[in-house]
Amino acid sequence: MDNKKNEVFFETKKLTKKFGEVVAVNQVDMVIRTGEIRGLIGENGSGKSTISSMISAIHTVTDGEMLLYGTPYKPKDPGDARAHGITMIVQEMGTIDGLTIAENIFVGDEKRFAHHGIINRDEMNREAEKVLKNIGVTDVDVRKPASSYSLETRKLVEVAKSLYYDPILFIVDETTTALSQNGRKIIYRIIHELRDKGKAVLFISHDLEELINNCDVLTVLRDGKMVDTIEKADFDENRIKHSMVGREIKGDYYRSDFDGTHGEKVMLHAEHISNEVLHDVSITLHEGEILGLAGLSGCGMHQLGRALFGLDKVKEGRITAAGEAGSEVSISSVQDALNCRIGYISKDRDKEALVLPASIKENLLLPNLRKMGALISPRREKEYAQKQIDFLAIKCSSMNQAVGELSGGNKQKVSFGKWIGNNSKIIIMDSPTRGVDIGVKTTMYQLIARMKKEGYSILIISEEMPELIGMCDKILVMKDGKVTNAFNRDETLSEQQIIEYMI
Repeated sequence: MDNKKNEVFFETKKLTKKFGEVVAVNQVDMVIRTGEIRGLIGENGSGKSTISSMISAIHTVTDGEMLLYGTPYKPKDPGDARAHGITMIVQEMGTIDGLTIAENIFVGDEKRFAHHGIINRDEMNREAEKVLKNIGVTDVDVRKPASSYSLETRKLVEVAKSLYYDPILFIVDETTTALSQNGRKIIYRIIHELRDKGKAVLFISHDLEELINNCDVLTVLRDGKMVDTIEKADFDENRIKHSMVGREIKGDYYRSDFDGTHGEKVMLHAEHISNEVLHDVSITLHEGEILGLAGLSGCGMHQLGRALFGLDKVKEGRITAAGEAGSEVSISSVQDALNCRIGYISKDRDKEALVLPASIKENLLLPNLRKMGALISPRREKEYAQKQIDFLAIKCSSMNQAVGELSGGNKQKVSFGKWIGNNSKIIIMDSPTRGVDIGVKTTMYQLIARMKKEGYSILIISEEMPELIGMCDKILVMKDGKVTNAFNRDETLSEQQIIEYMI
């Protein structure tokens, strides 16, 4: 059904959430109206995902209340929230690897396809195909397991699933960071269609440009408290930044220099490599160089990063890295890469970069066990972990806190810390600032610039053109598994020049 526009659909009053002694959300009053796209913005750890998780019944409420059309709303679980017209796309992975795409779409609701107690799989698969087609996804085999598809495809499966239940309130938590430009266009189209039908959207993002372009009003959180509500007419980038962090952040936060020089020593080299995705790719990464890979989803740049770290095999060609005493070492496995002090920060943070149930300390120690010796004292472990926590300003209750409880930005800091602490001299960063706020981005960019000066060799794989132009000494463009062009660092370099070779 269509809803009246500008009608208060959902409201929170003094909404509070505590995790032990940590107050994640502190007495937040917020109103969501039908017929609007409300942006929820704030630094990592400000409480955005916690609020959305309480609304969708992933987390319970510690104190305060939620109201739905003026009556108390106390959902027992996400299925109950869905029955009340509220669905959510979570920030990290919301699909189950061992289930098929169709099973993921209807998990918990399989009984709709049951006849005399037996689930009709063919009927479920046909319905799943319709669900995906409704959002414009037609190239997915719903009979295959979710694990066989990319992070982006699995995210679009979650979107399709949420929309299937015709929500009145659709919550999008940092979903666009996992999507290509095409995937983002699908999300933008969907949220505008919902708004125009009189539905409501709660849109969580760190991308100021997409918030300004798509939202009707912004609610700003800082340290678990609501600090500002900004209407469309008052959108101003500097005001929004100031509201988020409580201080002025003006201008660019990328490298200010346009010196693209680097050392002569070759640290990592791929020579005419090919596999199912890559076709005759050659790249060279030098000491003290920041090399960028640009392209659209499916271009092969993410697979190239995996191949360089030994995760994906190559059928032809050779990958080599600088070994000890100037030797050249072939890279054909992850162990080879680790031996050559290569680190890899995966785009799929929760699945490949971190062990979510493990503590921050345990995650930081994982690549460093051999370096620290067979007999590691608890004191050395704590000193090592605390050094990385302090160096990267990881916001946590203690080093023993589970990584899965951290915000997206702090998870990414742990990913960085694993390899910096390991003294890796070559670091492959796939979408390094995905799902992090402007404050954390600034910290990461400053760290990357400093690492270049200290002689680190860095490969940045990203679909964010400003990030690549702002940080890299050289950018390679990929399309259809091949390198199509290269651009050196230059203050006149534009996004349009690069995009021309991506499409």
